[in-house]
Amino acid sequence: MNQINQHQDEIISEFSLLDGDMEMTVFYIMELGQKLTALNEVDKTEDNIVKGCQSKVWLTAKQENDKIYFEADSNTAITKGLVSLLVRIFNGQQPEDILDADLYFMSKIGMERFIGTQRSNGFAAMIKQMKLYALAFKTQNELAK
Repeated sequence: MNQINQHQDEIISEFSLLDGDMEMTVFYIMELGQKLTALNEVDKTEDNIVKGCQSKVWLTAKQENDKIYFEADSNTAITKGLVSLLVRIFNGQQPEDILDADLYFMSKIGMERFIGTQRSNGFAAMIKQMKLYALAFKTQNELAK
């Protein structure tokens, strides 16, 4: 859990350097999206689309050694940047830590000012989908014991 908060604190620190400049913030989010490894075309299926997003967002998850690894992509630059923040926070974490995570970075960086209601709903859908993957892996792990 500590690692999740550490990632959030790093993000807060990075965004604080932008000093609330709306244009720079949006540009930075798009830049983060460009750094996200592109999802394989074979994974861009209807099953992997996050429901509730205005843009198309594909999300996959796999578990290795009790840790979950996410891959994501989007058809828009800003949305890809937003999902990259979540991948950064949740990648390599245990299912329980993802489920228990309190995501506070959004309010600290003032995200609601620059993503609007539609993207905000989509962002919540991305978080929900990642937590559903974590719940599925946690359940699978418990059944395997």
